Amino acid sequence: MAEVRRLLDRYLVEIVETYELCPWAQAARSGGELAVEILWQEPGEDAWVSAAESQLARPGIRVVMIVAPQSRLAPAELRALRDRVAARIPTAGVADFHPVAELELATPARLVPFLRRSPDPLLQLVPLALLDGVRAAPPPVALAEQARMLGGIAQRPREAVADRIAAANHARVSADAAALAARFADIAADRARSYARVGITTSPRP
Repeated sequence: MAEVRRLLDRYLVEIVETYELCPWAQAARSGGELAVEILWQEPGEDAWVSAAESQLARPGIRVVMIVAPQSRLAPAELRALRDRVAARIPTAGVADFHPVAELELATPARLVPFLRRSPDPLLQLVPLALLDGVRAAPPPVALAEQARMLGGIAQRPREAVADRIAAANHARVSADAAALAARFADIAADRARSYARVGITTSPRP
């Protein structure tokens, strides 16, 4: 379990925070406002929902991540699961992260799956009340728009807003694409070595 969390923290620090993909990632992580739960084997939909609801109910939690290190769900299957979980938890925005995605810089939209290439399949949930609070607060416009994006499918922004955020990420990542890809590869290699060492069984990704 410690290795799963260590690898997730590598992704959060070295990718999400370094490239400023989330406006409150560092504060949530370092301030104890991020809740992480690990589900083993191939969890069913009820297990994902139960874990999410339990963590969202904890006082002071701003971001919840449910991680399934042994899941063999393909990206499309995880997106379908995200849809079902979002329908059952209408008080939170839900986003899916999956370790399988190629770097595609052709358009800003095609880059998004790569930026969500977490070490293991996971669902991220953010209370919609928090998203509403961000809209009412006075942070810089770019950060407020990024925060609205965290709602995933349950809180989809206007197309123009999504386009501006995607374009900003695309420009930032394009300037350092090789280093970013190398960092993702290093995290993936770390995962393979670490899980083999501690006996976490996994199967090849689809």
